[in-house]
Parts: sequence; structure tokens; C-alpha cells
Amino acid sequence: MVVREVRPSVYFVGALDWDRRLFDELIPLPDGTSYNAYLVRGSQKTALIDTVDPSMEKVLVENLQSLGVDEIDYVVSNHAEQDHSGSIPRVLELYPSAKVVTNKRCADLLKDLLQIPEERFSVVEDGESLSLGDKTLQFFLAPWVHWPETMLTYLREDKILFTCDLFGSHLATSDLFAKDEARVYAAAKRYFAEIMMPFRKNIQKYLEKVLELDAKVIAPSHGPIYDNPSFILNAYREWVADEVKNEVVVAYVSMHGSTAEIIRYLVDALVERGVGVKQFNLTKTDLGELASALVDAATLVVGSPTVLAGPHPSMVYAAYLVNMLRPKLRFVAVVGSYGWGGRVVEVLKGLLTNLKAEILEPVIIKGYPKEESFRALDELADEILNKHRELKIA
Repeated sequence: MVVREVRPSVYFVGALDWDRRLFDELIPLPDGTSYNAYLVRGSQKTALIDTVDPSMEKVLVENLQSLGVDEIDYVVSNHAEQDHSGSIPRVLELYPSAKVVTNKRCADLLKDLLQIPEERFSVVEDGESLSLGDKTLQFFLAPWVHWPETMLTYLREDKILFTCDLFGSHLATSDLFAKDEARVYAAAKRYFAEIMMPFRKNIQKYLEKVLELDAKVIAPSHGPIYDNPSFILNAYREWVADEVKNEVVVAYVSMHGSTAEIIRYLVDALVERGVGVKQFNLTKTDLGELASALVDAATLVVGSPTVLAGPHPSMVYAAYLVNMLRPKLRFVAVVGSYGWGGRVVEVLKGLLTNLKAEILEPVIIKGYPKEESFRALDELADEILNKHRELKIA
């Protein structure tokens, strides 16, 4: 792996993982990912900011060796999750005088997860600074920006903000900086949707702190670095804001064609009324794309056939994930079909209790849709349009 200079005496020493396709055994990675670690050389001390996933430990060590790093004084841990912290034990083994600099919550987690002994830690408080000589690191606690112990590290003299997962993207690219902004935007939005969206309200607060720092470079721990911070900051402002767009996300499953016909008709009816639609067949969909679509949408429509009196298992799984992600949806509608009875609506409502959304009148049809079924779907399309107009987004 090639070591690259971010700014004078500040180096990217992390690893690109071109081939990884699943993260946390849950999140699809169509474009791989990176584990960004940064070496900061001051006139008196040297600090390593975050490490890499244990699978890439050898790459990190080789990168440090290629720079001729014979001593590391501090290993800054912004976040205890192992894709950032997992190689800390190896670094401490190679550099026995190094101290792990982090906050108390993170230190406690690292002791539990990686069995790092107490004496290897140097615990810092919110706003505390650490001098490396001609460079100064300052630490800002950002709890519940993903995990309860997350913190940000700011290199004052170079105005570089190391944000760990915040502003990241799962994207393996040879570009050190975010050059292909369209590609990076899509990857960063997907990352936000899959990982950061449940903490939207907390991020709103910390965005103000980031803006106050006036960082000239934002260096996350996944994906390319932003040497034009306004690009990612403006995107996050939009994603975490309370406003929604005139968009409906339609997620469905169909076994024998009845629900598919319901969805086809409803989608056409919405498009005819000027409502934007993003449609996902859950048996074929990358759930990361579904999550990304939910970032801005005003309405979610879920469509499911009845399977043994309840929703299709694929719909149950998707509804559970949507509930965890807590998008800023305003409305939810349930549509589907059944043969002799069932509790599709009740079960799906019970799976979506985290959403602060109004549940619209469901359209549940016995068998294949008939003329009166299409009238009910037209009424639902009218209701969605009127709801969006009330929000002044249609």
C-alpha cells in the first residue's frame, strides 16, 4: 500500500480493502472500503490517529516501516469499533512506549474488546489538547455519533479534522482526496443512511461544532479525504435536516403476481400525480440502496403478500431494518394481498414503531386486484399527494 502525504508531516498510512463485500455481516459493500489511519509527526512527538481492521494489520505495519517510524508516542483512538481499533494491540507491541489517547468511555470499551491494560491509556476530556511540539491535537467528544464513545480529533495548525466514522464512505478508491464528487456523494449518502441516520438529531448538534472549527480538511476513517469540506458538510446539512422531498419509497415482495400488480398500478398513479417514486423489489434489492433512498423521502409504501397469516419474511426483515434506521419519513402506507386472512398490517405496524410517521389507510386486497381495488389505490395515491401538498413539497 502506498503511503501518501495529506499535509506536510501528516500521512495516510491506512489500507484499501478492494474486495470486501459485507460489513458487520450486514451491510453490503459494492465498492469495497478503506480503513484510514493517519500519522502525525510533530517536532517532539509522533501520533498515530486510529488504526485499521485486523485483517489489514500487516499493511499498516508495512506503511509505518516504509516511513521509518521508529517511535510512536501516542495512538489516538477516536472510536473503539474494531475496524478502527483492532490493530492497536499490534501497534502497542511494536512501540512499547506508546500510550493510547482516548476518552474514558472509549478506554473502557477497548479494555473489554481488546484487553488493552489500564497502564497503556492516557484519558482525555472534552476540549483537552495534546502537544506534539510544533503540532497540537485537540479532542472533542461526540457521543452517539454512531457509538457512545466517539470523539473527533483536530490538528490545529493544519486545520485537519479527523472524524472517524462521521462523514465517511465505504469506498475503495486510489484517490486520496474526493475528486469524483458524484461518486463520493452517492457512497457517502449510502454510508450515512446505513450507519449514521439513526443518530441524525445528534449529528445536527455536532455539525455546528465542526463549522465553528473551520477545518480546511476533513479526514474520515473510511473513504476519501475532503480537501473541500463544504462539499460533505453541505450534503450532511441536507441529510440531517428535518425537511423531506416529494418522494415515495416503495418496497415490496410478490409471490404470485397479485402484490406486484398492486405496486405497478400504485406507482403509475403516483407518477401521474407528479410524485417522485423509487421502487425496490426486496428479493432483488441491495438494502443499502433502499436505505439511501429513505434519507429524503416523505412517504414509505410497503407491499407484501400474506404468508402464514403474516407478512413475507423479506418484508419483515426490511421493516425491522427501516425501524432501526429511523428515517425522517412523514407517512407510511401498507398494501398487499391475501388468500383467506391474515395480520399483515398489524405486524408491519408493530415493526415500525420507531418511525414518527402517520400510518395511512391500508389497501389489502383479497386475491388478484379488481376494479374496486384499483379505485382504492387511486384514493391512496390522492391521499399521498394531498399529504405532500400539506407539507408544501408537492
